[in-house]
Amino acid sequence: MKVPIGLIAAVFTTLQALAQEAIPLWPAAAPGALGTADKDIPTLTPYLAKPELATGAAVVICPGGGYGGLAGHEGRDYALWLNTQGIAGLVLKYRLGSAGYRHPVMLNDAARALRCVRARAAEWKLDPTRVGIMGSSAGGHLASTLLTHFDAGDANSTDVVERQSSRPDLGILCYAVISMGPNTHQGSRENLLGKDPSPELVQLLSNELQVTPQTPPCFLWHTWEDSGVKVENTLDFALALRRAGVRFDLHVYEKGGHGLGLGGNPSDPGKLLDWTRDCATWLKGAGFGRK
Repeated sequence: MKVPIGLIAAVFTTLQALAQEAIPLWPAAAPGALGTADKDIPTLTPYLAKPELATGAAVVICPGGGYGGLAGHEGRDYALWLNTQGIAGLVLKYRLGSAGYRHPVMLNDAARALRCVRARAAEWKLDPTRVGIMGSSAGGHLASTLLTHFDAGDANSTDVVERQSSRPDLGILCYAVISMGPNTHQGSRENLLGKDPSPELVQLLSNELQVTPQTPPCFLWHTWEDSGVKVENTLDFALALRRAGVRFDLHVYEKGGHGLGLGGNPSDPGKLLDWTRDCATWLKGAGFGRK
């Protein structure tokens, strides 16, 4: 079948509009870099909402992949869906265990990403007090790590980025790995901590044990049928939030496996999984989404 020239041009224009430039998190080599290849350069790719829809809120997105890869449908697709809610989505390419990296490198990348968004908030027309973090599977572990291991920034730093707080204003955790204990995902744990981590390190990165009253509010979802990452990860984190008096919205859906993502095209809300509608409602209530 011959495709009309006009349609080709329209598709090309759309792809051009969606194309974004990946921004290195550090202007020179990242701290702890093992080389100068693409895998050694953590980046942030911004997808900004259309001006007529933009609320000024932003979410840094950590794709899953067992700390060994990065799943595109849990990165770019989420960013485009957030754009439909008026929220800027910024996809983090963090360094991986498969490239020889271990904790705290991944946490440093995530913290730097939050700081970068706040440092560039005026340029991107964003509100530095409305910057969240989102992650799926192992990316959910990274997001939950920053939700429980943040700092206020270094006010005396000569680097304007490092002066910014790394505390997210909210979290969205999708079928997340939370624990490094008995309920962990073994591949994620090994890629993050190595084959024989100390008990102290396992406890430190079991984020259900690190929740405090200062942990930001969270939206959590998982499926009962998930055989990749046990639902207990999400349930235990929700219980920890409850004990600490931190607000959360918890959804456990019976059907579905692991790695579901949106479940469809981000521009077609009728075919997306129910969690997207629940999350959109929660984001509006949190002052992030469009009313």
